[in-house]
Amino acid sequence: MPARRSVRSAGEEECAPAGRNFMQNEKEIPQENKMGIMPTNKLLISMSLPMMISMLVQAMYNIVDSIFVSRINEYALRAVSLAFPIQTLMIAVSGGTAVGINAFLSKTLGEKEYKKANTIAVNGIFIEIVSYLIFVLIGIFVSGPFYASQTQIAQVREYGTTYLTICCVAGVGIFMQTTFERLLQSTGMTFYAMITQGVGAIINLILDPILIFGLFGLPAMGVAGAATATVAGQIIAAALAILFNLTKNKELSLSFKGFRPVGALILRIYQVGIPSIIMQAIGSVMTYGMNLILEAFGSAQTVFGIYFKLQSFIFMPVFGLNNGMVPIIAYNYGAGKRDRVINTIKSSIKFAVGIMLIGVLVMELIPGPLIRLFDAPPELLDIGIPALRIICLSFIFAGYCIVVGSVFQALGNGIYSMIISIVRQLCVLLPVAYLFSLSGNVDLIWWSFPIAELFSLSLGTFFLIRINKNIISHIGENAEPAD
Repeated sequence: MPARRSVRSAGEEECAPAGRNFMQNEKEIPQENKMGIMPTNKLLISMSLPMMISMLVQAMYNIVDSIFVSRINEYALRAVSLAFPIQTLMIAVSGGTAVGINAFLSKTLGEKEYKKANTIAVNGIFIEIVSYLIFVLIGIFVSGPFYASQTQIAQVREYGTTYLTICCVAGVGIFMQTTFERLLQSTGMTFYAMITQGVGAIINLILDPILIFGLFGLPAMGVAGAATATVAGQIIAAALAILFNLTKNKELSLSFKGFRPVGALILRIYQVGIPSIIMQAIGSVMTYGMNLILEAFGSAQTVFGIYFKLQSFIFMPVFGLNNGMVPIIAYNYGAGKRDRVINTIKSSIKFAVGIMLIGVLVMELIPGPLIRLFDAPPELLDIGIPALRIICLSFIFAGYCIVVGSVFQALGNGIYSMIISIVRQLCVLLPVAYLFSLSGNVDLIWWSFPIAELFSLSLGTFFLIRINKNIISHIGENAEPAD
């Protein structure tokens, strides 16, 4: 199939020679990608299911990781939980940048611009490395003051500073893993991304008890062992993702020979990536703010941390669904296939809402057993059981909101997602939580979550109607019929 030409900027032309493989001098232009021809429901399931499985495994190791740490003592569990804002920020920067790479790359492949796609990929890898180096500095200089701002308990500060420093300084794996997995996803190779995520999670699960408690003659490292297990799993997963891209990914030829950054391409990546980074980073600000609000309510900070571990088991499959959905929408947007874009959006919303309803049922029916997984004393159960039952009501709307936000990103309008996230978490959730905290009743604070999600639902629907009118309805008027 002949390549379709498009107008390029001068900056994009500069890096055209970057498409060379380590093993080959030239690759043949690939045939039509499955994202443009496979029936949409089958395609969405085939691309999303591997990611959903791998993210479920990740969610499981997040929970198991905290379960092991809770066996040290509650302060250790609280310290790991309080690290969540910085860890979320790392994921925001690495994942948000990768979203920008993924959307730009998938659209370019849909336009059959293969040489340009290779250049986008290597520029994306470059900016992820720079981002990691920034977090090395954060780990060294910010970890201690960060914990001092959240708690007065010396042991929590000590545990937390050690844990967070290791996670940041040795965090290269999360940046490289995220980037190279997104490169696989952008070309439809989600099965290999599932393998890398699964292997990383299993390595973490194996190393956790060994390093935390000092099994097989090794010294007991406590929370430092938990951090070491985490970064080791990430680094191994990253190495595997790089290997798969070099040996299995036939649509990209990665080489840094003669590389120099191309500002025009980096700007395009960040046009989608920065709103996504901000959107996820806002979650970091929200978590930090909630921890400050909850500090006056005894073990409420620990309960909040437990909730985040448990809710990841519900949200991760939806994020996996999104990871499969975004390249499909971006590819067919670039290929001018409107009906395939619409069908993918509808199916994704149905699947996401179904997953979240299951989450509501689980948290409403068995909150006590879930919290007891973390070796919870009675006072933790007293706060935690009503917390889970109230917060999970927000899940009813969250599935729809998550999918819609990712649709905006896939179509190059990540600014909409950013606005929704700002309104939900900073303009509604935190102020409402603070006002409810003035009552002295911690149970009221949890109602801020479903209230904020209602605002997200309304705003997301408004933007979806708008983007349908301005973009989706104008995609390829002569597009092929939907499958």
